[in-house]
Amino acid sequence: MMFYENESNLDRFLRCTTPIVPAYSLPKTQIKNLNRLWFPLESESIEYFRLSGFWDCFDEWSAYGAGVPILSETGETLVQYYVPYLSAIQIFTSPSALNALREETESGDSGSESCSEEWRWEGCSSSEEGFDHQEPLDRLGYSYLQYFERCTPYSRVPLMDKIKNLGERHAGLRSLRSVDLSPASWMAVAWYPIYHIPMNLSIKDLSTCFLTYHTLSSSFQDVKKKERERISVGAFGMATYKTQGRLWDNDRLLCLLSVADSWLKQLRVHHHDFTYFTTTPYYL
Repeated sequence: MMFYENESNLDRFLRCTTPIVPAYSLPKTQIKNLNRLWFPLESESIEYFRLSGFWDCFDEWSAYGAGVPILSETGETLVQYYVPYLSAIQIFTSPSALNALREETESGDSGSESCSEEWRWEGCSSSEEGFDHQEPLDRLGYSYLQYFERCTPYSRVPLMDKIKNLGERHAGLRSLRSVDLSPASWMAVAWYPIYHIPMNLSIKDLSTCFLTYHTLSSSFQDVKKKERERISVGAFGMATYKTQGRLWDNDRLLCLLSVADSWLKQLRVHHHDFTYFTTTPYYL
C-alpha cells in the first residue's frame, strides 16, 4: 500500500477503489455505426472497455476487501479494508446491441428464457422503483437492465456475487462493451469497512461508509494517455455515511456529493442508498 506526497485520505480511497480495465480501440470505420448523439463521428478511434473486464476488477475486493492506506491527524498509519456491494445500476443500450444479445441468447445451449420484458426491466421487486420518466429513446437508448438495492447492509451479498446472480438472466453484463452503452448508463457501489491493520490502532472516522458513482459509457472515460492500454473508471460522485471529524477531505466530499445529487436529479432517479446516506442522522 503506497502513500503519496500531498495525497489526502480521500484521494487514497478513490485511488485504491477505482477499477482500472484493459482498453480496446474501435476504429473509425465502425464509429459510423454508433449513435451520433452519444459519440462524435469525427473521432479517428474510440477507446472502450468490456463490462466483463470491469467486473473482474471487483473480484478480489469482493472476497477480501480493498485496502486503503490511512493517515491520522496524529501521524498514525494503517490500512483500512472496504468490501464493495452493488447499490444501483442502470444500463441503456442501442437496438443493434440488443439484437446481438437476443441472438446470442436464442442460439445458446443453456435453455435460458428468450427475449421478453426481462430485456427491458430487471424483474426483482425493487428494480422499477425510482424510474419515473420517459425520455426519447435516441437520447437515453433502450433500457436493458436496472437494479436498485433496498436490503440492509447485513443482508447484502458482495458485488461480484450480485453481478453473477443478475448475469444469469442478463448475459449482457459480461458481453456488452462501454461503446455499446448510452451516456445515461451508470452504477453505484456501496463500500463498507470491515477491518484494519494493525488492529490495535483506534482512529476516528474509520466507520465511514462510502457510496461511489461511476459512468459505464465510453462517452465518459479516463484513458491512460501514456500507454492507451488502460481505462480508469473512477468515481464522478460520492456520498458518505458515519462521517465525523476531519479524517476525510470534507470540502471535496461536499463537491462530490453535489455532483451525485445533480446526476440523480437529471435522470429523475430515486436512489434508495443515496437517500439513506444523506438523510439518516449518525449519533456519536
